[in-house]
Amino acid sequence: MWDEAFWLPFVFAALMALAIYVYALLDGFDLGVGLLVPLCGEDNTDTLLASIGPFWDANETWLVLAVGLLLIAFPAAHSLVLGEMYLAVGVLLIGLILRGVAFDLRAKVHSDHVRRWNALFFLGSLLATLSQGYMLGQYIMGFERSFGALAFSLLSAVCVTSAYAFIGAAWLVLKCEGELQRHAADLCRRALRLMMLGVAVVSIVNPLVSSMVFERWFNWPASLILAPIPMLSLATAWWVHRDLGLRLAGADPAHWIPFAGAAALFTLSFIGLAYSFYPYIVPQQITIWQGTTALESLRFVLVGVVIALPAIIIYTVMSYRVFWGKARELKYY
Repeated sequence: MWDEAFWLPFVFAALMALAIYVYALLDGFDLGVGLLVPLCGEDNTDTLLASIGPFWDANETWLVLAVGLLLIAFPAAHSLVLGEMYLAVGVLLIGLILRGVAFDLRAKVHSDHVRRWNALFFLGSLLATLSQGYMLGQYIMGFERSFGALAFSLLSAVCVTSAYAFIGAAWLVLKCEGELQRHAADLCRRALRLMMLGVAVVSIVNPLVSSMVFERWFNWPASLILAPIPMLSLATAWWVHRDLGLRLAGADPAHWIPFAGAAALFTLSFIGLAYSFYPYIVPQQITIWQGTTALESLRFVLVGVVIALPAIIIYTVMSYRVFWGKARELKYY
C-alpha cells in the first residue's frame, strides 16, 4: 500500500544517495586525474586534461543535484550538516573553483605561466578530495568533537584522496596509450594498494567507534549475509592488481578492466556505507522521516525531479558516447 509519509522521504533519500554515488564515481576520476598531474610530467599534462575535458564540468552536476535534494527534501539535516562542516565545505568550494579557473586560464596565459596554473589545478583537486574525505569522516563519526573523531576524519581524507587517485589512474589507462598508459598503470597499482590499506583500517575502526555499525555488521545472520561485500571487494582488488601487473610486464589486456574494477570497488564501498547508516540521514541523530520537509513540498519537487533527472542522465550518457575513445593532446580553438 502506498503510504506517502513513508515512501516520499524514502524516494528522495534514494535519489540523493544515487546523486552522491554517481558524483563520487564520475567526478572522482577527473579529480583523480588532477591529483596525478605532477606525477605524469609537464609534457603529458595536455593529454591528461584532454581525457577529462569533455566530462569534468558536467560531472559536477550530480553534486549540485545531491545538495539541492538535501536542502529541499531534508532541510533539518541540511542545516545540521552544513553548520557542522562549514569550513570544510568552504575548502571544497575553493578547490572546485580553483580547478575550473586553472583549467581555463592555463590555455590563455603566456607559456611561461602554464606550469603555475597546472600546479593550481593540482592544488584545487587536492583541496577538493581532502575536504570530501574529511567531511565523510565527520559524517561517519556523527560530527563528534573529539581527538579520535578528528583523527578518523583525517584518515578518511587520506583514504578518499587515494581512492580518487586510483580511479583517476584507471581512467588514464582506459583513455591513454603508449608510455603514458604504462605510467598510469604503475600509478594505479600503487594507489590501489594505498586505498585498500585505508579501506581495511577504516573498516576495522568504524565498527569499534560506532556500536550501531558493529551491531549491523557482526550480528548473526547479518554477518553471513554481508560477507560477500568484503569478499567481492578483495577479489576485485586482486583482479585489478593482477591486470595492472600483467600490463606492466608487457601484456596488453583489455584497457577497460582497471576502470571497471575501480567502479566496482566504489559501488561495493557505497553499498556498505549505505547499509551501515540507513535509515539515518545524519548518523544516530536524524532519520530520513524525521528530517523530511512537508509532504506537499515533496510532491511538488518530485515533479521537477522526474523531468530533470532523465535529462541529466541523457546528456551525461551522450557526452560519454560522443567523446569516447583515446584522448589526444588538448587543443584550443
